[in-house]
Amino acid sequence: MKILQLIFLFYCGIGFAQNQTTYEVLTIAFYNTENLFDTENDDFTFDDDRTPEGKDAWTEEKYLQKLNNIGQVISEIGVDLSGNSPEIIGLSEIENYRVLEDLLNTEQLKDKNYEIIHFDSPDRRGIDNALFYNPKVFQPKTSKAITVFIQNKEGKRIYTRDIVVATGKIENENFAFLINHWPSRSGGEKASRNYRKSAAMVNRKICDSLWAIDSSFKIVNMGDFNDDPKNKNVKNVLKTSEKANQFQFYNPMLKLYKNGIGSLAYRDNWNLFDQILVSGAMMTKNYDYFQYYKAGIFKKDYLITSNGQYKGYPFRSYGYNGYLGGYSDHFPVYLYLIKKKNPR
Repeated sequence: MKILQLIFLFYCGIGFAQNQTTYEVLTIAFYNTENLFDTENDDFTFDDDRTPEGKDAWTEEKYLQKLNNIGQVISEIGVDLSGNSPEIIGLSEIENYRVLEDLLNTEQLKDKNYEIIHFDSPDRRGIDNALFYNPKVFQPKTSKAITVFIQNKEGKRIYTRDIVVATGKIENENFAFLINHWPSRSGGEKASRNYRKSAAMVNRKICDSLWAIDSSFKIVNMGDFNDDPKNKNVKNVLKTSEKANQFQFYNPMLKLYKNGIGSLAYRDNWNLFDQILVSGAMMTKNYDYFQYYKAGIFKKDYLITSNGQYKGYPFRSYGYNGYLGGYSDHFPVYLYLIKKKNPR
């Protein structure tokens, strides 16, 4: 797969000077797809609403439209800079493997040749995390789902999404990708905070274990954290900041959040739950290896509600008044890594 070469302009004190070095661009994205369910009833999960007979009247026609909508979004992320769809895409709120196959068979994605990493999750709603990857770019070595074990005050287990972990090589560099969907804020942010703290602790343990095995791992930690970049579970437990050493994470979403930018809205307030973090090894400015370049929120006009009470919000599939035919209640997020095309 061809990765676009770039020529950058760097500020040199009195103006901009052209740096003739060319770069490869690697695009990584994450998208909460808002309940991407098939139409079949699964007796072992609470998916009854997303069936033709259920509350949402989830028909084959709606399902196919949802697939095409999500396929369109994935196919366009990163194209403005790299000329290509993302090489790596983390996904959440996916019902099963079949849905992922159907998504890759849409007109927008069928020629992308993505491959799938997916595990069934114990989540009671039946939603999972997954990873699409370009096998010409990323060569997986291991993949697994790590359980997040949490209990309520009565000691009853609360079933939530596993953390999907994939390790492998990109151009002889060791990469690990973590896809998260932490427990929701149901019952309030404070009441549910410790559930997300448990997820954060499991996440951090995974990262520390990877670095103990191989300190060269470049870890990309992405997902719907159901916490903002400023929240303690993200900042203190995962050890994120606007600067990072080798065994910490740089969080590019923190600056966006401080500027009032979000990926989802609730009661006229914006949150930035959807985040992609990179370990400090991608912040050294040594462009002989993949390094962080920039990050953003993908919010093309068609993804934004254009009128009414929720004007400006993400254009979602279902709203308070029923089926809307949109995309998701979250905007996707993405970032670029760059590397010298022919390092000396």
